[in-house]
Formats: sequence, structure tokens, C-alpha cells
Amino acid sequence: MPFLPLNKQEMQERGWDDVDFVCVTGDAYVDHPSFGIAIISRVLEAEGFRVGMIAQPDYRNAKSFDVYGRPKYGYFVTGGNIDSMVAHYTAAKRKRSDDAYTPGGKAGKRPDRATIVYCNKIRELYHDVPIMIGGIEASLRRFAHYDYWDDAVRPSILIDSQADILSFGMGEKQTAEIAHRLASGEDVHSLTDIRGTCYVAAHGTPVESAVSIASYARVSTDKTAYAKATKQQIDEQDYVYGKPIVQKHGEVAVVQNPPMVALNQQELDKVFSLPFMRYYHPSYEAQGGVAAIEEVEFSIMHNRGCFGHCNFCSIAYHQGRHVTCRSTQSVLNEAKAFTKNPRFKGYIHDVGGPTANFRLPSCKKQEKLGLCKDKKCLAPTACPALQVDHKEYLEMLRELRDIPKVKQVFIRSGIRFDYLMQDKNDAFLKELITHHVSGQLKVAPEHCSAQVLDRMGKPHIEAYNQFQEKFYQITKRIGKEQYLVPYLMSSHPGSTLKDAVQLALFLKRNNIRPEQVQDFYPTPATVSTCMFYTGIDPYTMKPVYVPKTSEEKAMQRALLQYFRPENRRLVKIALLKAGRADLIGNGKECLIPPDKDFVEKQKYITQRKELESRGKPKSKSRYAKGKPKQRPKAKPGKG
Repeated sequence: MPFLPLNKQEMQERGWDDVDFVCVTGDAYVDHPSFGIAIISRVLEAEGFRVGMIAQPDYRNAKSFDVYGRPKYGYFVTGGNIDSMVAHYTAAKRKRSDDAYTPGGKAGKRPDRATIVYCNKIRELYHDVPIMIGGIEASLRRFAHYDYWDDAVRPSILIDSQADILSFGMGEKQTAEIAHRLASGEDVHSLTDIRGTCYVAAHGTPVESAVSIASYARVSTDKTAYAKATKQQIDEQDYVYGKPIVQKHGEVAVVQNPPMVALNQQELDKVFSLPFMRYYHPSYEAQGGVAAIEEVEFSIMHNRGCFGHCNFCSIAYHQGRHVTCRSTQSVLNEAKAFTKNPRFKGYIHDVGGPTANFRLPSCKKQEKLGLCKDKKCLAPTACPALQVDHKEYLEMLRELRDIPKVKQVFIRSGIRFDYLMQDKNDAFLKELITHHVSGQLKVAPEHCSAQVLDRMGKPHIEAYNQFQEKFYQITKRIGKEQYLVPYLMSSHPGSTLKDAVQLALFLKRNNIRPEQVQDFYPTPATVSTCMFYTGIDPYTMKPVYVPKTSEEKAMQRALLQYFRPENRRLVKIALLKAGRADLIGNGKECLIPPDKDFVEKQKYITQRKELESRGKPKSKSRYAKGKPKQRPKAKPGKG
């Protein structure tokens, strides 16, 4: 019986009377290494524990968390692969109509703030059972944090959930340690020395070498204190030099231990060799399956961590900036296993990770000294100490292409074009374009304004321009019709209407017509979210302009799709507000054509200025006040 038990009957079929641990998730049960809870459950199994799964329990009923009875040692709880609030709501706070992590794509199978709700239901059942929380939802909410959906600062999720331990980051090592120490008889409240975890202590409990940050009460009301606390949190997220962090919450304190040391290559290979079924539980077949498996079933993750560290992204805070890679043999073994799967059609959808083309530490000194505080490896320009070499990645891709029954190997996760352009050898870029692009290559310049890119922690647009030029040169040379699809973001902190107009002009000049545009989405713990809430850049402590009204956000978004007829009215308003009426017309640079009324008004304004310059009285035109004459109302009895 390869899947772990999903109900009591499956537990009994294994000959078990009970389980050691129960893993609760807000997603359907998908036993694939791209699902965090699948990794945690298989790690526990590999450590010799009996594990039962509870997937998308009825959050209104505490009994749905009692499938196996009281577990011997405790519960591991996660809201799911993505934050439950992001799963439920768009950036405009509108309810989503579907959920790719639920059978049949049905929305509403998990509650808002699932981790909190699940833990509180478990507490209704067993007030003293050990509860450990993890995953992206818990990891990003480990301290007091701005909550976009409440538009307020909420306390640490440890407080609201009543959990005992919060495991942040990639949790294999801390999970194994917690499990063995609970099994040896240690009380869960004594497990306060495990790296990569947070716990609640009485306020004033001494924590050696700890960094104290502003309390929940203070950051809730003082935005400067919030910005400073954000910077302190970021500074201590390196496992080489990171210190414990303490934040007071009323009469107690949330304590974060230093981050767990990242898995080395051998340890990461071992995780990916665990007996994953790489598919959703068969009980979901009748409901239409689970859509989230489609892109990842035949994709390969070869690395973890990201030293790119964009300000709007949670990866560096969650996974860390240290990059760890699997061995080439581990990746090849996974690909060869695909060829034995009857669903495999010969196409490997991706060979990537947070950043597909990272296979090395950012520099040689980071293993001993950690990554630099207050500096980014790639922005605004690449660090002189940056290691750039695609040879190992390129050789791995070649070997994957040579596997019998593999027709094509694609790369669909993010390529850092700025990192790629630092490589003096064009071999990887040439083979990427020749063999690994399925017509379109997605890249993420995000914007073109230098001041906005600086707030994003991204390189300036010149890096993208150089990459774009080289990409199309090589594409033309090999005779393929392939295109770049740039990811773009509107309304990021720092972006004014004038910046949005600048981006619209960049798109027009480069003949780019984006089908999708992402509004900035303030998710917990990111630097960009701190700027959105406080109006302060935590790195510099200087003010930042923040577009917050729905009207301005709509205008910035419309400018990026200025070519759509339905956006014309908003684009016109935005251009007038930005003082760029010159971009309304039929000229080469113009974004939208003029309407008849606009032409007449502009003609009147020109004539009036000419008359005024000659000292003549103002015209009595219907545009004398800058407004068109209103049509007279029909008289009663007239058509």
C-alpha cells in the first residue's frame, strides 16, 4: 500500500492500531516532492514513524481531526503548498472561483488562515497534544506581521494557533529532531534549542545572544518600529551568522532560534529518493483529480534557495539565500523513473527550482561567512565576487536529453537572465534557446523604471535589454520562431503613474503586449510588504511612495495593457493625471488614439492660448471651462 493512510480503514489495512504522528494539510493529499507536507510525511516515515494523513478536513467539525484517534506523539499542521489567503483571494481581495490544490478545482474546501483554524480545532479535541506547524503560511507569519486582508498587524501565528512549535524554512532536519525527541519522552515545551524553529516563552526568559525586536504592541501602532523590526528579522536569516530573535507579545515572547543549516547535496539527494508516489491519492479520481499535479508530475527540482532575493518574493525568507543542489545522478535517476510511468509522454516539463540556473553558491566566501548583510548579489548590478558557471547545469541537461524515451526537456521555472549575462561563455544560452524553450521563454524584468526596480531589489532594465538582444540574435541564427514572455508587476511600492507610463512606453517600443499583468500582492514578511504598509524602505529608512487606492492601481494596470480597447478610458485618465496628454494621438509614441471630443478640446486649448498671447478676450466656446457642452434635456411630451 504505497500511499500513506488517508483514513482509519487504510491505517488498519496496514495492520496498525494507531499512528505516531498525524499530518494535516489544507491541500488534497498529493504525494509528490513539490508538496511540502509530502516531504515531511515521508521524512517521518523514513525515520521509522507511523504517519497518518488528514487532507482538507471539515474545518467546522473537530471530529474530522480525530480520524485515527489521538496520535502517539503529535500533529504536524500546514495550511498547504501556498498561503490559504492567497489561495482564496486575488490581489484585489476578490474571492477566487477555483483552487488547483483541491479535487475538481473546487474552491472553499479550506478555511481562511487554515493553519490557525486547524490547530484550534485540534485543541478542542486534545488540549495537551503536541502541535507543530510549518509550511509557507506559518513560516512567513512567525513574527507580528502586516496582514493585507485585515489591513492591520496581526500577532505571530504561534499565538493565534496555540501551536507548540513553529518550523520555518525547509523543515526536514528539524522535523526529524522533533519527532525523535518527542518519541524519547521529552516534553514538547522543553524543545527550545532546535534550529529552524520558533516557540513561545514567558517574557523575560533569558535567550543567549538574542536580538530583541520591537514588540507586537509597538509594531502595531508605530510604522517606523515595524520597518526597523523587518530589517532585523531579515538580517538574522542566515544560518552561518543568524542570531536568535525575541519579540514580546503581551506577557509572553515569541523566540526564533537561528535558521537550520541547509541540507547538503547528499542529504538533499536522500530526500528526493524517498518513495513518493508522485501523484494524487486515487480517491480523488472520481472528483476530477487535482490540477496542481499537472505541471509538476514530470518536472524536476534540482536546487533550493535563492541568492537573488527579490524584495517582493518570500523564497529567500523561507528557503534561505544559500543555494543547495542535487547531484546530477540524483536528477538522472528521477528522469529515468519517468520513462517507466505510463502517463509519461516523453516531455520533461521543467528542470529548475526557485531559480533554474543556480548551481553554485553566490561566492566562495559564503560557506564560512554567510551571505552579505545589506547587499544583494545581483542588484542593482552583479557583485564582483559572484561565481558564474553554467557548465554543470548544461552537462546535466545534455545527459537528460540523451535518456531513451525522453523527447524533449524544457526549462519553465525562472531563469535569472542577469546572472546568465554575467557568464562569458555563451554555450548554455545557445543550448537553452536551441533545445529547452517551448516557443516562449518566461523571464522576469518586472519593470523598467530604475527607481521602481531598486525598490524591488531587481537589476536595472539594461540587463534585460542586453539579454533580449542576444536571445533574438541566437533565435534568428538557428531559424526558430521563439519569443520572450516578460513577467511584469504594476503598483509595486515606489511606482508612480509616471513610472507606469514609462513602462507602457517601454512595452510599446519593444512590441511587447502582455496577456497577463500581476498587481503587487502584499504577502506577509516580504520587504515590499513592509514598504506597502509603512511607506518606509527598511534598508534605508527613507519614505517610499505607495500606490494604494483601487483607482490608481487600476490605472497602473491598464497602462501595461494600453492596447486593449476596454482599457482606453482608464489609460486616458492616467495619462492626463501624469501630465502626458502628448501620448494621446496617432503619433508613433502615442499609446491611445484620440477620441473626437479630446481632439476638439485640444484644438480649443491651442486656439485660446494663441488668442491670449495676442491679448484678445477668451472665446465663448463650449470648451471655455474645459468641459463639453451637455446635451439639453428633452422637454415633456417630446421624443
